[in-house]
Amino acid sequence: MSEEQRAERKPCLKCLLQEIDPEAYERDIQRLLKAMKPGEKVRDEEYERRLSLCKACERLSNATCSACGCYVEIRAAGVRNHCPYKHW
Repeated sequence: MSEEQRAERKPCLKCLLQEIDPEAYERDIQRLLKAMKPGEKVRDEEYERRLSLCKACERLSNATCSACGCYVEIRAAGVRNHCPYKHW
């Protein structure tokens, strides 16, 4: 997708970064997820469960949680992390 097409696209406020900008997701989020040690990450099933709860939350805005400001795709991956509103 060209820069012009990206600029014309209205951002989806209820989407994850992987849906809004796959290139940025690969460059930024995937790099951070891959850097996490196995004991620091939740299992894939739990990660997907957490993301689905975030996607349904009214506080998700432009791939971030408006309650805490995190990228939900990073926060949801951490074993010790939690939702500020205790959704997970």
